[in-house]
Amino acid sequence: MQRYSRQTRFAELGEHGQRRLGYSHAAIVGCGALGSVIANTLTRAGVGRIKLIDRDVVELSNLQRQVLYTESDVAEGLPKAIAAANHLRGINSSVEVEPVVADVTAGNIESICDSVDLVLDGSDNFEIRFLINDFCVKHGIPWIYGGCLGADGQTMTIVPGDTACLNCLMLQGPPPPGTTETCDSFGILSPIINLIASIESMEAIKLLSGNREAISRKLQVFSLWTNDVRQIDLSKLRDQVDCPACQQQTFVWLDGKRGSQTTVLCGRNSVQLTFPERGQIDLASIAKRLSDLGDVRANEYLVKFDTEEIELTIFEDGRAIVTGTDDPALARKYYAQYLGQ
Repeated sequence: MQRYSRQTRFAELGEHGQRRLGYSHAAIVGCGALGSVIANTLTRAGVGRIKLIDRDVVELSNLQRQVLYTESDVAEGLPKAIAAANHLRGINSSVEVEPVVADVTAGNIESICDSVDLVLDGSDNFEIRFLINDFCVKHGIPWIYGGCLGADGQTMTIVPGDTACLNCLMLQGPPPPGTTETCDSFGILSPIINLIASIESMEAIKLLSGNREAISRKLQVFSLWTNDVRQIDLSKLRDQVDCPACQQQTFVWLDGKRGSQTTVLCGRNSVQLTFPERGQIDLASIAKRLSDLGDVRANEYLVKFDTEEIELTIFEDGRAIVTGTDDPALARKYYAQYLGQ
């Protein structure tokens, strides 16, 4: 226990709580900005088993805010989960770190997150968050939502059967594509990442150490540029709404009835993404938003967006063709990167 002596002197945690941390198993979905800070914190805190799940590789632009990675990781082109695991094992060899290089989908989340005690959100889009929410509510697994953009961030702790869930908070589902900013279009500052990830990590330590009564039951919202803090009480929300997940036990994201569906277009180095549940989207507003990020061509039927990496063709029904890859995970990444969802 010597390694954790400063931590166990905090009376509410103590040696008993530390031992419970050592026997616990946490999954972090997304090892980018939030996920890398969370993974670093929980490894140093002595969480016994940590599963790192990410579909992406380390890029130079990540280093501004993704604290686990170095220039050598970029040069080697390592997947984030692998690079993170390499660094974490050097920080605390007593923690079992399992990297999983995968895109989390309705088809694999059950097997990837099987047997974990807690799921932490380090993702970058609401489709994955609603999928996590469905999985965790169905199986009674606590999870912690977090998101950041610009200098703003928010987080919420979800304990199925006890607190409100993400679906309770957002009954209409994720915002339509093109209606919200992304890190690529709006930017992001690293201090908000560290703040939100630290709160997520603290909530995780409470839950995994057996101190569930100490968790926050509020949506916590921080605007660091203006130094504003809001805390929205959600303690009664679960009983006030007819949540499809909590109350009806209907899991449309986990069942694959919502979310993107992919088709690799043979011989075209392209992937088509379709969203059966969506209606028409505003092509004009999407074209306007994308015009600052690359070359845009638009007509009444579609928007074509070109970058150095890919060509993205967006149709009025929300369908998109991502040209420049035949990897569905990369296609979903680019769609989320530029359209937000």
